[in-house]
Amino acid sequence: MNKLIVSPSPHVHGKDNTRRLMGDVIIALLPAVLVSIYFFGLSAIHLVAVSVVACVAIEYLIQKLFFKGKSTIGDLSAIVTGVLLALNLPVCSPWWLILIGAVVAIGIAKMTFGGLGQNLFNPALVARVVLLVSFPILMTGSAFHAPESGYLFGNAPEVVDATSGATPLALVKEQLAKGVAMDEIMKDPNLSYSQMLFARMGGSAGELSAIALLLGFIYLLVRRVIKPYISLSILITVFVFSGLLYLGNPAKFVDPVFNLLTGGLLLGAFFMATDYVTSPMTTKGQIIFGVGIGVITVLIRTFGAYPEGVSFAILIMNSTVPLLNKIQPKRFAKEAQKK
Repeated sequence: MNKLIVSPSPHVHGKDNTRRLMGDVIIALLPAVLVSIYFFGLSAIHLVAVSVVACVAIEYLIQKLFFKGKSTIGDLSAIVTGVLLALNLPVCSPWWLILIGAVVAIGIAKMTFGGLGQNLFNPALVARVVLLVSFPILMTGSAFHAPESGYLFGNAPEVVDATSGATPLALVKEQLAKGVAMDEIMKDPNLSYSQMLFARMGGSAGELSAIALLLGFIYLLVRRVIKPYISLSILITVFVFSGLLYLGNPAKFVDPVFNLLTGGLLLGAFFMATDYVTSPMTTKGQIIFGVGIGVITVLIRTFGAYPEGVSFAILIMNSTVPLLNKIQPKRFAKEAQKK
């Protein structure tokens, strides 16, 4: 019998279990959720509540009707998917859009493959991309509310102009298409680095604060829920690649720090790309995985039709995970060759 069997993640060792790991992820996501609630109040609470309840209910119903087995909603994975889905949507998303996203995430991207541990693609990202392609107006542009102070436990403004509501990436891409030089674009006070760190800028609920996402990432590292290789590979690759483009033509390309702090890069690098089920097992595979996501993200952001490319990049690299998992540590590779 071949003792060197490589099987898909997640792999649970020692005292860890799925419920404990998912609980840590939920705790790590709390800073981003709280920042969203601070800026958007009831709108953010509605978004997260509907998303979580919908994901849990859909998983329960599918298992009850089709799998006929023990319910797995107690492992908290459906709650994690619900929170991540909410953080990938505009705060103003109507309830039916959130519900469609939950059906896609749980019903199609997760349960169709057999449930937790079997899905090839990150469920929340599959839902985001499906909604982005199907409802582009609601998912981009004027659908975004630019947060303003004073809306704690109140609703964000119903109407904002295109400039204040657009994401920084969309705003830059739009201005570049009009022939505006980058130095002129960056004079916009809404594009300052301080705004991006703890920000009032348009975007999905999870894109508001880089600091909040960083706190969650540090918590996951301290708790040893994830390893840093994937996230650091993504961030370093984006910084280097976009930095080279910026050095080549600073009037046309944005600087690397802007690329790191805007859009869904940090949310994707810290919480989506590091998903146990849809990421490689080996260190070498994780680094290749992260570099691939970084390169594809910059290519889409810079030369693609969409201002953001993180979701597409992660899903594309998700499809390479079975191949990357064939990369074995040297010790095991030598033993496998002897067989």
